[in-house]
Amino acid sequence: MTVERLLPDQDAKDLIELTREIADKELARRVDEHERAETYPEGLFATLGAAGLLGLPYPEEFGGGGQPYEVYLQVIEELAMRWAAVAVATSVHTLACFPVTAYGTPSQRERWLPDMLAGRLIGGYSLSEPQAGSDAGALACKAERVETGYRITGSKAWITHGGIADFYALFARTGEGSRGISCFLAPGAADGLTFGRPEEKMGLHAVPTTSAHWDGAILEDDRLIGEEGQGLQIAFSALDSGRLGIAACATGLAQAALDEAVAYAKERQTFGKRIIDHQGLGFLLADMAAGVASARATYLDAARRRDAGLPYSKQASIAKLVATDAAMKVTTDAVQVFGGYGYTREFRVERYMREAKIMQIFEGTNQIQRLVISRHLAK
Repeated sequence: MTVERLLPDQDAKDLIELTREIADKELARRVDEHERAETYPEGLFATLGAAGLLGLPYPEEFGGGGQPYEVYLQVIEELAMRWAAVAVATSVHTLACFPVTAYGTPSQRERWLPDMLAGRLIGGYSLSEPQAGSDAGALACKAERVETGYRITGSKAWITHGGIADFYALFARTGEGSRGISCFLAPGAADGLTFGRPEEKMGLHAVPTTSAHWDGAILEDDRLIGEEGQGLQIAFSALDSGRLGIAACATGLAQAALDEAVAYAKERQTFGKRIIDHQGLGFLLADMAAGVASARATYLDAARRRDAGLPYSKQASIAKLVATDAAMKVTTDAVQVFGGYGYTREFRVERYMREAKIMQIFEGTNQIQRLVISRHLAK
């Protein structure tokens, strides 16, 4: 199904059409092969970058696409409708570009952003650690000041594109407490940097998630982004935007599950009529459609607030919570629509259900989103 979108102008409409064309040609025809074989789609992100899809929400003066967030997120949703892992990795790349764009010096922006925003360099986000997931202030990876820069020692976890990315937004401890964390633009390869084997995940198989181990690698002074001790401020401001990216991914995944469930319900017959014409199943599909539409409206409301320069942290958490919970329900219901066939790998809906689960967990679990929302309410 082609989603009917309300877009701000003709340029945005043209961008969505371009995205659909690329997604159908490059993603939809390759997704099943790579997800089943758990192989990385070599060259695919270069194609997305060459089309201008990897720097969309950043200013043109830095080499970005200059698109409002409400348009960028709908591009992410279109990608997720074809291939969730690619959409998530695109959102993470955008997240990894944020620190340099928002906090970098003019020379840092000039040096790195053109290649980052054009997708010639692919990024990862390295905040979590084995003992510090939801509690980012508990991270222990150290950045020790030395004559030539910073010596990095410690381990990081759950890195999308780990071991493959060309750079990482790395957060490490330069002092004590929550104000003792700093942000660095780390290279993808360095002496003293190694990566663990890819995690054996339920879903999103085509893009690796790994740990990283820093054993005294040296980062030059100019790889510090912002000021020492500003790391958590940078990380949390980036995560508000990143949560919207995941909300869009979840919405696209849910839309794909809905589309396949509707198509199947129109073809499958029981008791002499299409199963979609049975009220019990028709109502289930109606609830699925309502969930998808509600998720889309919620992330677009938050995005429009961001574009208008209004506070949107609470709305970002609401969007992430609503969209990912909806994706879990819609994909589970899609399996139900297919009956026994939905539990087999013959149809994509079983993969959609597995992929939806992680979206309730990363970029802050949905329990953390409820905590964020409740704190805003208490102010």
